[in-house]
Amino acid sequence: MKYTVFKQMSRVVIGGAMLLLGPVGCSDFLVEKAPSNLTPDNFYTIPDHAEAALAAVYDNLRFFGDGAGIFSSNWQLLEAVTGTSTTETAQNSDLNNLYGLVYDGNTAHVVNYWNGLYRVIAQANQTIDKVPGITPMDAAQKAKILGEARFLRATAYFTAVRLWGDIPLVTKPQTATSEDFQPKRSSQEDVYKLIVEDLTAAEAAGLAWTDVSGRVNLAAVKSQLARVYLTMAGQPLNKGAAYYKLAADKSFEVITYANANPTTINLFTTYEDVHKESTKNRLEHIYMLQYNTLVAANPMDNMYPNFKPVTYNGPGGTGSTVPTPAFYNSYEAGDLRAKDQVGYFYTTYYTNGTGEQFNLNAPYIFKHFNRTANGTPGATPTRNNNLNVPQIRYAEVLLMYAEAQNEVGGPTQAAYDAFKRIRDRATLTTPALGTYTQSTFREAVWRERWHELCYEQITWFDMVRLRKVYNETTNGFDNFVGHINKSSNQPLQEKHLLFPLGRQEMLNNPNLRPQNPGYPGV
Repeated sequence: MKYTVFKQMSRVVIGGAMLLLGPVGCSDFLVEKAPSNLTPDNFYTIPDHAEAALAAVYDNLRFFGDGAGIFSSNWQLLEAVTGTSTTETAQNSDLNNLYGLVYDGNTAHVVNYWNGLYRVIAQANQTIDKVPGITPMDAAQKAKILGEARFLRATAYFTAVRLWGDIPLVTKPQTATSEDFQPKRSSQEDVYKLIVEDLTAAEAAGLAWTDVSGRVNLAAVKSQLARVYLTMAGQPLNKGAAYYKLAADKSFEVITYANANPTTINLFTTYEDVHKESTKNRLEHIYMLQYNTLVAANPMDNMYPNFKPVTYNGPGGTGSTVPTPAFYNSYEAGDLRAKDQVGYFYTTYYTNGTGEQFNLNAPYIFKHFNRTANGTPGATPTRNNNLNVPQIRYAEVLLMYAEAQNEVGGPTQAAYDAFKRIRDRATLTTPALGTYTQSTFREAVWRERWHELCYEQITWFDMVRLRKVYNETTNGFDNFVGHINKSSNQPLQEKHLLFPLGRQEMLNNPNLRPQNPGYPGV
C-alpha cells in the first residue's frame, strides 16, 4: 500500500499502453504529448488505453507464481498449510514455517501475497476510475472492460478477506496526498459488500458466457458469485440458509447453461485433459491464470517435479510440494484420480521424459504435469511449459451446487446428480440417493471437494469456511482447531484461521494495527 507501489503500477499501465498505440504520423506526433510526460491523469484518452490498463490488471495476477525464496513460489502459501502436502527439500525456511504452522508477519509468502493482491487492486482501481471518462469509446467495449476489472478487483479482495479478515478497503487510485493513503482496516462485512457489488456489476456487463482467449467471462462471474455466497453462508459471517440458497441458485445458472451447451461447458471426459495445453480455457476450465513462455512460464514447477529423472532435464526438480502418503491413500479403491498417470497423481514415469518407464517409489502430483513440455514416449518435449493454472473448473461448480442445495433442503435429486457426476468420472459406485441424510450427504460432498479440488489453492479456504478438516485416517471430519496436520504432526490453532499481516506493512502504516490474534505484533 506504499506510494511506490502505485507509482510503479502507473508506469506499467503507461508502458503497456504505449506498446498498443502503434506508429503515428508526423502531424500526430506534433500534437501528441511526449510519452515521457504521460501520467494517470492524461493517459486515459483513447480505447487502446483502456485495453492496456486492463491488460496490466491481468498481468499482475501472475504474482501468484512469483518466487518466494529458494525452491518455493507464492502459491504454496495456500497448499503447505492444508496438511495434504509435504516437502522433500526443506531448504526454504519460510516454506518450512508454513508446513510447520509457525509462520509470522515476516514469512515471505505472506508478505508477497499481500503486496501482490493490493497491486491487482491498485491497477483495477485505476481502470475502474479512469476508463469511464474515455470519449469517444464504444459503450459495449467500455462496459466489458469495466466488468472484467470489477471481477478481478472482487477476486483479489475475496482472497484477501479470507486470508486476513478485516483489511483496508481501497476503491480509488491513491497518491501520497490521498486522504486514505494510510488506510484503516474495514470490517469483513464491508469488504464482502464491495465484492458482491463488483461481481453483480460484472454479471451485467455484457460478457460472453465463455471466452477461449482466457479473459473473464459470464460463467466465471456467476461461478465466483456462487463461491462468495457459499463462503458468506459459512464462517466467519455465518449467514446461513439464505446465502446457501443464493449459492445454489447461482451455480445452478451455470449448470443450466452447461446442460444446454455441453460442447461449451462440461466435465472433461479424462483427467488428462485437465492438464493439456490444447484444452486451456475450454470446456471444464471456466477461468484460468494465463501463462505462455513468451511472457511467463507456468509457475507450478515446484509441484510436479522431484529429484528423479521425470523430464528431459534428467534428475532435478525441487520436490517442495509432494502429497502426503496419508492423503494419497485416502482415495477410495478404484478411484481413477489416484491411478498412476491417469488421474491427479503419478507413481511411475519415463526416464528423462521419453525413455524407459521406472518406479518413483512414492506418489507425486500429476495434476499440473505438462507432458507436451516435459516429454512422453513417442513425442519430443517442447521444453516450453505453456499450461495455464486453473482457477475455476466446472467440477467445482457441480460440487458447490450439491453442497449448497443440500444445506437448503437436504439431498435433492438435482444435488445428488451433480455430486454423482464427479464420482462417475472417477469410476466410483455411488450409494442411492435414499441412503443419504442431510448430514451424511454433506460430508460426502466435502470429501469429494478434498479429493477432486486438491492442489488448486481451494482446500485451505474450505477448511476456514467450514471450520472442519478432512481426516485421512478416519475418512471423517475433525474440528479445525485441534486437527493434526499430517504434514507436520502439528495441531491447527484458533490463530490459524487468519494469517498474520506483514510486519513491514504495519510499520509503514500504523493504522493496520493491531496484528491478527495470536501472532507477534510490531
